[in-house]
Amino acid sequence: MTTTTTGTAQVELAIGGMTCASCAARIEKKLNRMDGVEATVNYATEKAKVTFADGVSVEDLIATVEATGYTAREPAAPRGAGGDDGPPPGEGQADEELRPLRQRLVTAVVLTVPVIAMAMVPALQIEYWQWLSLTLAAPVVVYAAWPFHRAAWTNARHGAATMDTLISV
Repeated sequence: MTTTTTGTAQVELAIGGMTCASCAARIEKKLNRMDGVEATVNYATEKAKVTFADGVSVEDLIATVEATGYTAREPAAPRGAGGDDGPPPGEGQADEELRPLRQRLVTAVVLTVPVIAMAMVPALQIEYWQWLSLTLAAPVVVYAAWPFHRAAWTNARHGAATMDTLISV
């Protein structure tokens, strides 16, 4: 959604890849460094409201956000109120975005429960049970926590430490 007034325009961008409030602050800082741009980024809604001068284009704003390490796009226009065109916009997309996270959660729970049980119940501590615990915990640390590791690596490339860095370490 782009609106224009005399000499300035306003756009709302959908931001992707933010994992914490410091990500939103970083994007906001980069956008506000551009000449003629005033931006506010909301982490909770994953949106940025940007007011910019005539010399700046929406593509420049998107390029700045992407250079920072995140994704940006203009939100899709809402569907017409005429008929029932299926599910509301974004509902199916949200399910597709959550599916990998749900799979990682289920994997982590299934592998973590036996580790906790072996550590807490002495009767389950067979010979070399620590090695079995390590074998079950390794996929949790690597596979289930992969989004944190990826975000920590992205932030490290930009010289920043965030909560993802703490979780990954």
